[in-house]
Amino acid sequence: MKKIEAIIRLSRFDEVRDGLASVGVNFFTMSKVEGFGLEVGEVMRYRGSEFNASHVARLKLEILVGEDKADEVIHTILETGRTGEVGDGKITVYDVQHAVRIRTGEEGVHAILPSS
Repeated sequence: MKKIEAIIRLSRFDEVRDGLASVGVNFFTMSKVEGFGLEVGEVMRYRGSEFNASHVARLKLEILVGEDKADEVIHTILETGRTGEVGDGKITVYDVQHAVRIRTGEEGVHAILPSS
């Protein structure tokens, strides 16, 4: 099993979600995150004053998949999340040693597959 973490632009979420659904990934964890990187934060205005937001808002997706599906999921995120500009994000992949579905006690890859 693999855990794929993807940091993506908020503006690309709908495309990434729809792309993942098209390859059979209809469930994942999503978190709003902020970070620092090569992209410069936006200039914000408040009551006539300007200040530079040094952090950039992004979404972090966490997806558990079987070994056989990992490359397809990575490719889908790359294709649907890419704008070609600095700040498109990162994808990291981790080995998952064990997973257990709390509701049923199913283990391994059965714990991450949709249940009937």
